Amino acid sequence: MARLYGDSDKYGDQCGTPVVEAFHGAIKELVRRKLAESGQDWNDFVFGTAFELITASDFRAIDQKLLDYGHRYVWSALKSQQERPEAYTAAQGVGEDLATFSFEHPEAPKAPADAAGLELCGCGDNVVQYDTDLVGTARYIRSSAMVLTYLQNGVPPGTIAVIDDSGGTLTAPILEQFTGVLCAGGTVRSHLGILTREYGIPCFMNSKLSGIREGDTVRIESTATAKTADAYQKGVEMTGRVWRVTK
Repeated sequence: MARLYGDSDKYGDQCGTPVVEAFHGAIKELVRRKLAESGQDWNDFVFGTAFELITASDFRAIDQKLLDYGHRYVWSALKSQQERPEAYTAAQGVGEDLATFSFEHPEAPKAPADAAGLELCGCGDNVVQYDTDLVGTARYIRSSAMVLTYLQNGVPPGTIAVIDDSGGTLTAPILEQFTGVLCAGGTVRSHLGILTREYGIPCFMNSKLSGIREGDTVRIESTATAKTADAYQKGVEMTGRVWRVTK
């Protein structure tokens, strides 16, 4: 409530993007106007007639006004990339072409392929501990257009989706078709972690990856101990490993 009246120092009134700033400003102005028109004091308005005086059509009008001005909403992972760019850094010299794209986290554990052909190329916070490790095909899913394609054509069997923080929302329509998930952000208590747990899909959150390309065969150490809330609070590292299968 105080944020409506500019108490920004106390409530950290800073928006992540210009679109959010514009939307919040329009909402604040709407509330101010409706309050003034009601002739009520703040408590009577909030706990009395606000839900009648502020309608869904008011919010739709604000949304449409923003769109008419040329604003476009950006996908949620953009903010995460701004705050934690190291988690989403692509390999040097590599663009968005998924044929060559890969994340290159500076803290990703790496080791040459062993006798079994397993090349260590990452780690992550295991959501659920399973009886066996998971082997599948890495596929980067980074746009709504890709999700639509998979909706129309089906997700290829054995897909281990490599996704950004937006994954829980972006991939919701096809999530149950994944064999496994590697997410570059979040924790085991994130929305995506909860969803994959319910679907019984092995998942690593907060994954630090390096050198995984589209179509690579990867192995996830889903037998690793699942990370606990207590481990997060105490800063205890509990990670499972990710390997690229070279033979």
